[in-house]
Amino acid sequence: MDYKWLTVVIPALNEQDAIGATIVRCLDAREEIIHSSGLEGMEIIVVSDGSTDRTVEIAQSFDEIQVIVFEKNQGYGAAIKEGWRQGRGDLVGFLDADGTCDPRFFSQLCQTAISEHADVTLGSRLGPDSQMPAIRRAGNRIFAFLLGLLCGRKVTDTASGMRVVRRQSLKHLYPLPDGLHFTPAMSARALMNHLRIIEIPMKYEERIGESKLSALWDGIRFLKVISEGVLCYRPEKIFLAGFSFCVLFILLLAAYPTEFYFQHRRLEEWMIYRFVVCQLVGSLGMMLLLASALTNRMAQFSARREESVGFWSSIVVSLFTGKPLAVIVGLFTFLGIGFLWPGIVEFVTTGTITLHWSRLIAGAFTLFTVMQTLIFFVLMKVVAIWSFEQSAAEKNILESISNESSDLRNVNYQKITPTVETSRHIMK
Repeated sequence: MDYKWLTVVIPALNEQDAIGATIVRCLDAREEIIHSSGLEGMEIIVVSDGSTDRTVEIAQSFDEIQVIVFEKNQGYGAAIKEGWRQGRGDLVGFLDADGTCDPRFFSQLCQTAISEHADVTLGSRLGPDSQMPAIRRAGNRIFAFLLGLLCGRKVTDTASGMRVVRRQSLKHLYPLPDGLHFTPAMSARALMNHLRIIEIPMKYEERIGESKLSALWDGIRFLKVISEGVLCYRPEKIFLAGFSFCVLFILLLAAYPTEFYFQHRRLEEWMIYRFVVCQLVGSLGMMLLLASALTNRMAQFSARREESVGFWSSIVVSLFTGKPLAVIVGLFTFLGIGFLWPGIVEFVTTGTITLHWSRLIAGAFTLFTVMQTLIFFVLMKVVAIWSFEQSAAEKNILESISNESSDLRNVNYQKITPTVETSRHIMK
């Protein structure tokens, strides 16, 4: 594809100290960006997001740019999206108005976007030339780690404020939020949708004026948007992560009692507390494992969901369907009855139970797992019915559209035919 224009949006909220210098730097860098990227042109759009200082006045003093004014504050993301909507670029980008980023860096971003066919190209502020405050640097690394852990792909700077995006890729990224969590939401959706995202280290300077970012509250919003992205596209990953934590916790907690039993062939009474905790955590882990299989199936209803499924997710899905599911239910039922059988026989014959507490806890856990699995089986049947009904409805809609199109063609033909015959009659 030939890229002809770049649209650069500068969202600004009360940036009178920096907006003028940022615009001048963008205008000075425009020819270099166009020439180095092979573009035909570059447009600059400043969006004032409810500014109450001289931001609008300063921006409107430049004739070579477009200025969009929000009378009321609508949010950082809303300003960028409105600039993109009104822009005409095949490539769309944005740049913070606070003077932290060098507009000339758009040259590298555009060149990479074009040559590497990248959907999203961003400047990473965590390079050696970065002047980012330590607390924000630490927060970015934490968010990047969590997102990489859940997505299986890595982005070092999830909230970079300088990016170039292919306009055609916006359909895979939208909807995006209006607030400051616009950038981490874009990173999460790009990774979840398997878009090609490339990072380039860039120089980052201290901002001019006061930051609008709250390390605490915006950090909470960033975590929320990342988790929502994962729940939308890969919900099974969260449940599998929880299941893995439960397994690790049980292994650590049960290690000593297991070693003690093999050495002495008995258990101490105080170990009952560990067994009870292991039972609770084990039941939770089983619930999370079943939820991962169920949500993986439910996620197929999303039109935005990719068909590919991760290795571990595919194993879980295959284990809890058809014959493997029946084998699991049968095995756990057999184990549960086996643990409790001596107590059942004793109670029937003598009316008393002296069964050791360890067998009671193990039997209760296995039978509870059977009940969980049976409930999961019913829920999977419900989802299968929904899937069938949805497919049937979509098929009926397509057939209806096809029939309507056929009827419309017949009507048009009938309208045209008499006209042709009449013309022939007149010619005779």
